[in-house]
Amino acid sequence: MTSPVDVLGAPDPVGAVLTAHTAGTPIAVRTSGTTSSPRLVVRSTASWVGSFPAVTALTGLDAGSRLWLPGPLHASMNLFAAVHARSVGAEVLDRPDGAGHAVLTPAALAGALADGTPLAGVHLVVAGDRLPRALADRAVAAGARTAHYYGAAELSFLAWGTAEDDLRAFPGVELALRDGVVWARSPYASTGYAAGQDGPLRTAPDGWATVGDRGTLTADGVLLVAGRGTDAVTTAGATVLVAEVEQALRRAGSGDVVVVGVPHPRLGQLVAAVGTDPVALAAARAGASELTAAQRPRLWLHLERWPLTSAGKVDRAAVAELATAGHLAHLPAAVA
Repeated sequence: MTSPVDVLGAPDPVGAVLTAHTAGTPIAVRTSGTTSSPRLVVRSTASWVGSFPAVTALTGLDAGSRLWLPGPLHASMNLFAAVHARSVGAEVLDRPDGAGHAVLTPAALAGALADGTPLAGVHLVVAGDRLPRALADRAVAAGARTAHYYGAAELSFLAWGTAEDDLRAFPGVELALRDGVVWARSPYASTGYAAGQDGPLRTAPDGWATVGDRGTLTADGVLLVAGRGTDAVTTAGATVLVAEVEQALRRAGSGDVVVVGVPHPRLGQLVAAVGTDPVALAAARAGASELTAAQRPRLWLHLERWPLTSAGKVDRAAVAELATAGHLAHLPAAVA
């Protein structure tokens, strides 16, 4: 088997992907490292290029487009966007001025809105983490058009919509739930990890694969993603899955919430809910009745802006450190 090209080691990673495609050589790209250490994922270039027509149709990106792409190329979502843009002849910008398209993480979008970045007329593709409906609505109110997709470095595109609550299977992808875990059968999937590496990707003989994300699939085909099911808080002997609590709180509060464990001398850990919007966080607190006693957060904490990883995603480890160190404000008992 031909050794994959580590495209990020090339002076021009985008060109390296396109050269590998011409040569029929596999490539290696990195996972984001959001829930673990980054890994090298091996894939054929066709697994990316094959999705270009669908992405072009969904976004309208063409040779006359100007794409704002502020994120680093070591994040596979950004590398893909840059390769797609070059393949259709679009211009890639590192600043928003004059851009009609943009690819951002939800945290980067929240920062752009907070900074007053002009987004009127911009077609946003938001990925890398879940896009709350409230944040998508803020972008639309600023004049933007939003698209949102769910995927993984190992599996590429899985579902597409306008926010986290209307995701449907990406063209050419089949979705299924097995014991609450999202599985997919897709022509865009990778072949696995580089030699000597392991990760959450699991495959079945019938072509289905998963990275362990949990979720639900409604009768009319909407995929609601809870997140990686292995992140947990242990409190008073009970194991609480973070993804399940966050999903319930987002439904109740219409805003993004990160749940972490804060050490406690008697209980082991306390479940803490952290958010940047105090009103949404208060709504989540008021609507947390569907949670069990163990799942219900004991701490409700507020910060101004999310700490980010180098890939532009919420840095959960940093959030947990801030909460543990007592550097976050407690949500008042009553919030207007």
